[in-house]
Amino acid sequence: MSKKIAVVAANGRTAGKVIEEAVNRGFDVTGFGRKDNNTKAQHYVKKDLFDLTAEDLKGFDAVVDAFGAWTEETLPLHSTSLKHLCDILSGTDTRLLIVGGAGSLYVNKEHTAQVADGPEFPDSFKPLANAMAKALEELRERKDVKWTYISPAGDFQADGERTGKYILAGEELTLNSRNESIISYADYAIAMVDEIEKGNHIQQRISVVRA
Repeated sequence: MSKKIAVVAANGRTAGKVIEEAVNRGFDVTGFGRKDNNTKAQHYVKKDLFDLTAEDLKGFDAVVDAFGAWTEETLPLHSTSLKHLCDILSGTDTRLLIVGGAGSLYVNKEHTAQVADGPEFPDSFKPLANAMAKALEELRERKDVKWTYISPAGDFQADGERTGKYILAGEELTLNSRNESIISYADYAIAMVDEIEKGNHIQQRISVVRA
């Protein structure tokens, strides 16, 4: 029996790769988005994330949260949107998988320093990294939702190649054998769908990097 999944904020570029990967594997995919359908999902519902109800997401094996906000006034929506999805999935068996950020990955064993704290991290990205890190910290308090937060590598490439290989890592920034922290949207999508298919990182943050 195929997995039935929903992808929220479905028209984004990362979401599109996740949808394509899932559909190609025989998943039954429903996209949810504010604008007209621009996805390869078999089903589509034009609806704002904040208008979604528990009934809308009922019966899915997993919900992928691909929400993104980048302007100063919309950055707090990372927290409020995630809280809304958690609230309507609370107490259900539906998994919630979040397309996360790399800025909150730790760079020391004590987990006291993050990528975004480093001197080389661009100032222009710090507000976004901080907003996403705040949302993750709030998510960690949710014991009523089967969430999994998936951080990409530091260099997250929209048009990078699909190699089909990746390293599954944890809370710390992980480099591959070439000393790189890099992954394409396409390989990230493979990791996301693999996690839906056979992963069990419930209430954990994981990360992925190109092998």
